[in-house]
Amino acid sequence: MAKRVAIIGAGASGLACIKCCLDEGLEPVCFEKSNDIGGLWNFQEEVTDGRPSIYKSLIINTSKDMMAYSDFPVLEDYPNYMHHSKIMEYFRLYAAHFDLLKYIRFATNVSSITQRTDFSTTGQWDVVTSNTEGNLETTTFDAILVCIGHHADPHLPLDTFPGIDKFKGQYMHSKDYKSPQKFEGKRVVVVGIGNSGVDLSVEISQHAKQVFLSTRRGAWVLNRVAESGYPADLIFTRRINGLLISFLPELLIRRSINKRFDHGNYGLQPSHSVFSQHPTVNDDLPNRILSGRVLVKPNMKQLTESAAIFEDGTMEDIDAVIFATGYSFAFPFLNESVIKVNRNHAVLYKNVFPPHLEQPTLAIIGLVQPLGAIMPISEMQARWATRVFKGLVKLPSVNNMMADILEKKENMAKRKFSFTYVLWIIRIK
Repeated sequence: MAKRVAIIGAGASGLACIKCCLDEGLEPVCFEKSNDIGGLWNFQEEVTDGRPSIYKSLIINTSKDMMAYSDFPVLEDYPNYMHHSKIMEYFRLYAAHFDLLKYIRFATNVSSITQRTDFSTTGQWDVVTSNTEGNLETTTFDAILVCIGHHADPHLPLDTFPGIDKFKGQYMHSKDYKSPQKFEGKRVVVVGIGNSGVDLSVEISQHAKQVFLSTRRGAWVLNRVAESGYPADLIFTRRINGLLISFLPELLIRRSINKRFDHGNYGLQPSHSVFSQHPTVNDDLPNRILSGRVLVKPNMKQLTESAAIFEDGTMEDIDAVIFATGYSFAFPFLNESVIKVNRNHAVLYKNVFPPHLEQPTLAIIGLVQPLGAIMPISEMQARWATRVFKGLVKLPSVNNMMADILEKKENMAKRKFSFTYVLWIIRIK
């Protein structure tokens, strides 16, 4: 009898997990709390607690050839960088081609996942789900794949901005942003220089009276378009480039980035090295700064009833603040003895397996922030996890897994990051 695998979430990672389970002869049952597939990429006009949300204009930062699942190329007539509506079309084609929808139970929320009393020998789990009427159902599964992503719960650090309680204007998290029209003629501060913060700054600046982009430490801003107009990731991602570039000094990498525009002149020069933070991808920001529609500011230190005070002592009258300050993640249906999240960090072997489980029958898929798209990475994680579930691949000992986790943590602290980051930055000829 085939092993039954519960998959939590029918987004980009969940769909790949269903397909990989079928490839290995496992029996998948996918639980999706909404009424549709797509997860993050399924645009909704309304913002819902516990679900990811995107804005109307969102375009993926990874080209179609680099974001596609391995066995289902994106159609040739699709654009290289796809709008979220095109990505949803791609997901629907993928699901239909491999007949995945029949394995998904929509409008079903997972309330709890607990180890059975004989877990040490069977590795089985009890999954409690509820439908829209609130009816509970308990089902036993041989393994679990958690694919809930990490863009559902906004991180809104209001306590770090004194005066926010007195501010009479509007403030919101970037999750709540849908379109720029409501900011017509207003003076807006966007806090955060990640991809969302920069995208929103650029878009809102075409409607607002003035946009202030507030950043604590700057960022390396890369572009989607490379030489001759080709997609940057498609041109730069070569194994030989990765090998060669690992020998280049940091100074040379910085000079190459600054050839497009000098980050120092634009107020964006970060103190951190190229490898130590996730870069921001946006082709339009330099133009918006040059035209004065976006003014770069240091960290916002304080708010008054109608103004923002920045760390350089400047004060600007403002009407609205958008906090593009990221997200927090959690696994509310799992006991902390299975996975404990501390300060937005979970201890996972290769970002997938909890190392201390007696049986390796639970895996977290897609809990990474890659330079490129999540789809191919989730697919590879799912392939690995399903083969572990089936007994074809064995995990290392707990000690070896913990040693690997500790080594990576120490490397992160020392800012020893993968040189593949640079593949988006410089071309080796």
